[in-house]
Amino acid sequence: MVVNGRDDGPADAAPSLQILEQLGQVLAIKLYRLKLSPPPSVPILPCLDHEAMLHEGIAPHIAAYLLDAESGDLHELVVVPRERRVEIDTVSTWGECSETARRRMAGLVSQRFTGHRLTEKGPSWWRGERRVANACRAQVSLRDVLLGSDMPRVKADIDRLQTVGSLMEKQSRVASWGVRTLTSPLLAASGVLLYMVLGRLEARFGQASVTALRYGLISALGAVFLYYGMKAVQLTEMSNRVWKRTAEYNLILNERKRLTDARPR
Repeated sequence: MVVNGRDDGPADAAPSLQILEQLGQVLAIKLYRLKLSPPPSVPILPCLDHEAMLHEGIAPHIAAYLLDAESGDLHELVVVPRERRVEIDTVSTWGECSETARRRMAGLVSQRFTGHRLTEKGPSWWRGERRVANACRAQVSLRDVLLGSDMPRVKADIDRLQTVGSLMEKQSRVASWGVRTLTSPLLAASGVLLYMVLGRLEARFGQASVTALRYGLISALGAVFLYYGMKAVQLTEMSNRVWKRTAEYNLILNERKRLTDARPR
């Protein structure tokens, strides 16, 4: 945290964690530029989404996976102390939480985090988050990662998801390469062809009309190629999110193993 132009290091997230523990059982914690002293006996990992951005524009925050004791549903709550804001992230717990449990949790958050603004983060269509969540859940569930007792089986499921993520990345590279390679020559060839073909219509429709038609068709072709280029970018973003979800699951599972081995027998 920067105070009077001096960096005093990460702020303590313990006050936020104390309130989170009143809302449910904390199963895992993600930290971004915050610290916990002393650290609780749960998996603690960095917030991969924001650490990967490599800039300082994101406010420090703590995110926690909670188990609702009443319903058994899973929630992810993100607390941003500097902005006095609490966010319910419904993407990471996709399929693990009912709408009724989410509304009840929102009411509890409003009661416990007085003076904080409550927001809810849903899946983004552009980033393909719903498709990513479904693809991840088809291989391994968040509940198994956080609570599963058969860790070798969960690890095998995560490895399978990692394989799927690698294939998605290769597919996105093929799409991106195809768009970059073909767009310019095809657009240039189409422009020349349209110029030659439509040039024969000038005597019938007039030069102004034919020129407008040329520009319109070229713009339409450019829009089509732009669409496929953006789809290639979207595929890359989705594969990246699958990779980050796999990395997060591996970190949680490794921390669970470490904590289990550290317990006295």
